[in-house]
Amino acid sequence: MGVITKNILTGLIAILPITLTIYLLYWLAVSSEALLGGLLQQLLPPDLYRPGLGVAAGFVVLFFVGMLMHSYIVQGLFVRLEQLFLRLPLVRLIYPAIRDFIEYFSPMKKKEFEQVVSVDLGGKGMRAIGLVTLADNTRMPKGFDDEGSVLVYLPMSYMIGGYTVLVPRSALTPLDMSMDEAMRFILTAGVTGAGPTAVRSDIDIPSRPPAA
Repeated sequence: MGVITKNILTGLIAILPITLTIYLLYWLAVSSEALLGGLLQQLLPPDLYRPGLGVAAGFVVLFFVGMLMHSYIVQGLFVRLEQLFLRLPLVRLIYPAIRDFIEYFSPMKKKEFEQVVSVDLGGKGMRAIGLVTLADNTRMPKGFDDEGSVLVYLPMSYMIGGYTVLVPRSALTPLDMSMDEAMRFILTAGVTGAGPTAVRSDIDIPSRPPAA
């Protein structure tokens, strides 16, 4: 039974990430087809519509929204709409957290400071991998704005969540890892491995906040 259980778990671990990824893509495709495909069926003649046009239309919509978001006018309108949206009960509690987390990984967001670091946990030889999220102490709450510290996010393995802690720069060591590599390594508790990750000697944790 031990051998059978071990092989079943091994097979599950092997196929589960692929299955979940395929299911997510399938769900997105089905949702796009159901929403936009139904709209296209009403707008187009029956002989012109083909299955899959809804998915294609979804990509086209995303592309044009991305193009429009480069415009300052559209960005301003989006901010105003977002402010109205944030006045809704309950939504204003959930939406900002999800938005900020996703925007942190957005290619459009100009990050003042971004680095994967090794965090010294109490000088006892224990270290954790973290992501620097804020290095400008002027943007931190009062009483939490130590000039010699930065905010570091410590993700938790096998679950969504983590801790945002204020860490002295002296306790941080930059690592030669991308954000994606670090997140994958942390969320799987190191099971996936990280390859030849090394300490970067060419990157320094700034001793003071970046100039405005």
